[in-house]
Amino acid sequence: MAQASDSALAPKKPYNMYEGDSAGRQLSETVASFLSRLPPLSTPVGNSGYWIYIADPQSKSRPTDQDRAGFTERGREILEGFEATRAGIEVSMAGKAKSAIGRKLTPLRKRAEADIYAAAKQTGCTSGKWMLFPMADDVNRFWSLVATATATGELGHLAKVATDDGSGNVSPRLICIHTEDFSDHEDVKRVLERLVDMGLVNRKGPMGDERGIYYKADAFTYLGIDSKNDWGLKASLFFSKDVLAEEKGKA
Repeated sequence: MAQASDSALAPKKPYNMYEGDSAGRQLSETVASFLSRLPPLSTPVGNSGYWIYIADPQSKSRPTDQDRAGFTERGREILEGFEATRAGIEVSMAGKAKSAIGRKLTPLRKRAEADIYAAAKQTGCTSGKWMLFPMADDVNRFWSLVATATATGELGHLAKVATDDGSGNVSPRLICIHTEDFSDHEDVKRVLERLVDMGLVNRKGPMGDERGIYYKADAFTYLGIDSKNDWGLKASLFFSKDVLAEEKGKA
């Protein structure tokens, strides 16, 4: 039986997509040092930009600028096509009840959403994220847990947290826990289950409330599609309570 080569047995060389970026954790610093250097509660936007980042050093997943540009071009074409079709329907149904127009538009919206996801897969822009919104007083604690778990490969390939935008720390802060492929449902679910195990998400919702958290494909972020978008598209792909209910139903 042939022996495995030395290269096959060698540990995977750590890689950091944020190496050299002062807003990201460096391979030369411990997670504790990184958290001390950039505490999200008190790190201003002016110092580090809008985000603080940490990556799983064993992952190399990141869409290139060319991937993103190709997807964005295709995504805009899809949205422009939807807008044109919607305008035609609204003109042809002028005077009809809004509910009737809405029923006509619903399948078009679902098709646009499906086309955007397909374009993201075709161009390699497959990442997505679970989103946590802790209040400012809790953001350092939440981020410490997320950052540590990301660095040790327990969550997704990267995570980021919003810095202090100067608004007085009265609004929740966004923490994104990214996974490599929004279509990999098992991995998306695995990361959510780990967040539950860590106490960051309750099975009823974050910290025991009833709201739950959402998973959004980065492709929709690249196109500026938020929860109140002008196209009426569904911005999120998964809801934590639905995903956790799947597990409960199998038990």
